[in-house]
Amino acid sequence: MLERDGAVVHLVLASAETGNAFNLGFVTTLRRSVEQVVAWTAEPDRNGIGAVLIRAEGRNFSVGGDLKAFIAQGDDVGTYVTSVASMVHAAVLGLAGLSVPVIAQVSGAVAGGGVGLMLTADLVVAARSAKLRLAYTALGLTPDCGASWFLPRLVGERRALDLLFTNRVLRSTEAERWGLFSRVVDDNDLPSVSEELARSLATGHVSALSRAKTLMRAKHLAGLRDHLEGEARFIADAAARPEVKASMRQFLASGPSGRK
Repeated sequence: MLERDGAVVHLVLASAETGNAFNLGFVTTLRRSVEQVVAWTAEPDRNGIGAVLIRAEGRNFSVGGDLKAFIAQGDDVGTYVTSVASMVHAAVLGLAGLSVPVIAQVSGAVAGGGVGLMLTADLVVAARSAKLRLAYTALGLTPDCGASWFLPRLVGERRALDLLFTNRVLRSTEAERWGLFSRVVDDNDLPSVSEELARSLATGHVSALSRAKTLMRAKHLAGLRDHLEGEARFIADAAARPEVKASMRQFLASGPSGRK
């Protein structure tokens, strides 16, 4: 959902009860919200918007795909995952291409597709307790939400493959060293630091920031759309495989969250 606070728009992930897991309802709302922000900021005066702050309700930024929703589709899981990926990838494209600075406020778990969503931001402010894990290949899945596009560009191919192959948890201090988090702050300070950063950018020379962002990112974003289409095909195909569906069921049976 969207909240407007002067020159700052808050894009709020508001499904705390599921850990902001990606199911069709969640990503449909996300896409519509992003489309609204894109429309606002496309106007010559950007409707007075100078920055976007992505934040989440609840303990976790996003636990990624909603495995319960995936498994509930039975033999139609491939089609369902395609629909989810298409929706969230449209949101990823919209966020990555915004003309104003985007800041992500991150706490708790950032997993699966939540990683790609976070990486659409220009700056990431993270709580000290935040932790990142891809978790795809542990279930037999492949990356989506642009994770396999953003990661090697930010941390290098070898580190990106390390995260993808081993599914290890990256703690906040290491994520900051690698450049995935722009800065790490005490958990209690996260909301105020993130808001202060967003407001300082939104009330600065927004036109200069916008053009600087275009110079930095426009060339690299040219191939993102095609890459996301490939990610969507791969993860939908993987989700429909019997051994992957069995892995998801096993994960749901053994863990309390039921999401990647």
